Amino acid sequence: MDLRTMTYERTGRVARITLDRPKQGNAITLRMPRELAACVERADLDPEVHCLLLSGNGSGFCGGYDLGLFAEGDPQADAGSQADAGDAPAGSPLDPAVQRANHDPRRTWDPVVDLQMMQRNVRGFMSLFHADKPVICKVHGFCIAGGTDMALCSDLLVIAEDAKIGYPPARVWGSPTTAIWAHRLGAQRAARLLFTGDSLSGREAAEWGLALDAAPAEKLDERCEALVDRIARLPVNQLVMMKLLLNQTPIAQGLHGTQLLGTVFDGLTRHTPEGYAFQARAVEAGWRQAVRERDEPFGDHGLPRV
Repeated sequence: MDLRTMTYERTGRVARITLDRPKQGNAITLRMPRELAACVERADLDPEVHCLLLSGNGSGFCGGYDLGLFAEGDPQADAGSQADAGDAPAGSPLDPAVQRANHDPRRTWDPVVDLQMMQRNVRGFMSLFHADKPVICKVHGFCIAGGTDMALCSDLLVIAEDAKIGYPPARVWGSPTTAIWAHRLGAQRAARLLFTGDSLSGREAAEWGLALDAAPAEKLDERCEALVDRIARLPVNQLVMMKLLLNQTPIAQGLHGTQLLGTVFDGLTRHTPEGYAFQARAVEAGWRQAVRERDEPFGDHGLPRV
């Protein structure tokens, strides 16, 4: 595999997928979800792999989408986007030039082109959910915005106590496309987060039931490896059957239909008057400043340190 946004290796019975854009806080690009799906498929087809461990390199797990490319219109970020799109032909929904034009407020927005792009990202994130084998996600530092799509599509979440997890774009310029918050937290607690855009500490995430375990930062690797080792002792056939059984509940509750709605809404949030204003501010002052100003009325402090 020609991996540019993550690494893959197998150690014993564990396939280790590590997001690897540390200078950008492992920010999501058009290529990342497709590489993720390819890594999951490789692990599924390897009879030696019993479970997968997803983690991030650098100061945090994932800081969401690369807003330098998607919101700020940074020429430097866009310069690498053609290669980042992979094998997408010119004029396709994954062609960066098409997406750049589709987000230009001077042009007519095509919601179907937006949906075609974002649906493919959802399929990449959901490859974790649909993987034959259990996926454990290890979060340190931060897991915000689009990064939560990968964390919550995993089967089990182990998080550092001092980590930050949440979906601040619920305030403006985003809707959770994988729409899995209510399935992980229940409707009321999911509403509490999505009606405010507030985030949880790792300790709070465990208390709320969003994470299986919260460990002191220095103990995170140890606790996660102990869990992974214990899961990997089961026969692969047992693990596959147990995961298929567990997945039936959110599927029966309508997860896939809700995801379609969440993905459509994500496009809408980026093309409301407030969404256009946020993008304009990101172009003018940089996306980090635009995010600071978005969060200032809520008393939030700090962005991913990248």
